[in-house]
Amino acid sequence: MLGLMQHHPLLLSSILTHAARHHGRTEVVSALADGGTHRIGYAALEARARRLAQALHRLGVRPGDRVATLAWNSHRHLELYYAVSGMGAVCHTVNPRLSEEDIAFILNDAADAALFADPGFAPLVAALAPRVPALRTVVLLGEGAPPLPPGIALHDYETLLAAESGEQAWPVFDENTASALCYTSGTTGRPKGVLYSHRSAMLHAYAANTADAFAFRATDRVLVGAGMFHATGWAMPYCAPMAGAALVLPGRHLDGASLLRLLNEERVTFASAVPTIWLDVLQVLERSGARLETLRRVASGGSAVPRAMIEGLARHGVAVQQAWGMTETSPMVTINAPLAAHAGLEAEAAMRVRLKQGRALCGADIRITDAEGAELPWDGTAFGDLEARGHWVCQAYLNRGAEGAADADGWFRTGDVASIDPEGYAEMVDRSKDVIKSGGEWISSIQLENIAVSHPDVLEAAVIAAHHPRWQERPLLLVVPKPGRALAPESVAALYEDGRVARWWRPDAVLLVEALPHTATGKLNKRALRQDYQDYLLRQPPG
Repeated sequence: MLGLMQHHPLLLSSILTHAARHHGRTEVVSALADGGTHRIGYAALEARARRLAQALHRLGVRPGDRVATLAWNSHRHLELYYAVSGMGAVCHTVNPRLSEEDIAFILNDAADAALFADPGFAPLVAALAPRVPALRTVVLLGEGAPPLPPGIALHDYETLLAAESGEQAWPVFDENTASALCYTSGTTGRPKGVLYSHRSAMLHAYAANTADAFAFRATDRVLVGAGMFHATGWAMPYCAPMAGAALVLPGRHLDGASLLRLLNEERVTFASAVPTIWLDVLQVLERSGARLETLRRVASGGSAVPRAMIEGLARHGVAVQQAWGMTETSPMVTINAPLAAHAGLEAEAAMRVRLKQGRALCGADIRITDAEGAELPWDGTAFGDLEARGHWVCQAYLNRGAEGAADADGWFRTGDVASIDPEGYAEMVDRSKDVIKSGGEWISSIQLENIAVSHPDVLEAAVIAAHHPRWQERPLLLVVPKPGRALAPESVAALYEDGRVARWWRPDAVLLVEALPHTATGKLNKRALRQDYQDYLLRQPPG
């Protein structure tokens, strides 16, 4: 027997329609490249998105076509999010921090028919266009005229919108229709395409907005520090208008000083960004004596959140909520939120829980398995390959067939190594490619890094597996001193002598470096570090 309830497809256009109808005057604020600020309400932004959808159709874009973006976080990028997906096409957000070679591969793999780009990317567009045979339209989100090969039309964004009425309603179609396309960062081979659906994105946004997760309210002002080209900006461009919360989009300037100024000027209450950015903000606060006036909550992920960041922001009245996920999981699978049983924990035990990546959202699930694929116990001790499944978890990569696909039961191998405690909290031990295997035993680089950044003079730290003549691999620690600090490697090494880790886990050497390389998504680039330093211990004299 079927229920007697209405059925409406879960389509992303419904989020913006709701925001326009019920929160029409709520702001979307964009920080502009020239230092100015743009403000628009949801009602006006939804009208512009409908005009953009009409313009896309006039340009020849049809349902199923891929439309690429090369853009920072802005109101125009948000309009593209909804217009492209809302008309039934696929919004393909391209990470501009990737190499030109990787971007060309991505555009060709997706067979993008149109490309929308910020003016600052005009030289990159000119270099890419001749290498993308399927590309027939380029639209600049501002002034500029990059040279393009014959057959590719160049348009101005605002001129296109001005020619349309915006009277056309959002079409209705199957909720399983592809909505957005994001590529992995390509740290282990070519980037791989993850094709989201309207249904998966809507269910993910609903789950991410629950009380133990983002819990946005109409009174919140949400700064999206995660790139809108990275896993749909951690879904915040969907979650905020769904709740009627204001959006603050910082553009390309995510240095600590610029971000701190924007957080205070726009009275932001919630913000997202990778740990590297928050550590930079803390440095500015420490040097300037400034305050975070309205910020109360921060979501962070992409790499393990260090204790120093949690404690540093707590001193400014800001609570840090750690989450875990990846491009292939839309991105969020786990969120760190307390249970009633944690209320009486003493400070150190409570911090130990907060440093974990959290428990699964309803609609997703996790498990850990051994090398033979057998599930391991949730005892907080055993660790193995982390797998995930759920309504918003990738089943297969675009154009890759069975390569990297989930198994018949939907379990997707994430490439992370983790443990899960009896209460369901996952704790990342490492990426499978980064874990250190010393004499056949595993060492977590993440735990060693978190200890290193607890040193008052350490800005950032990375631990890699270095080749060793006896143990095959041993941990090598690289640290970046805070500006103006004299850092002694011996003082960092001493942090590991208080019993926080087993004696054999201690790094074999501590190296001071001026900076550490990062990937296009802000994570530590361990592959580059291994290339430069993996033979360091072999080159040292014995003794």
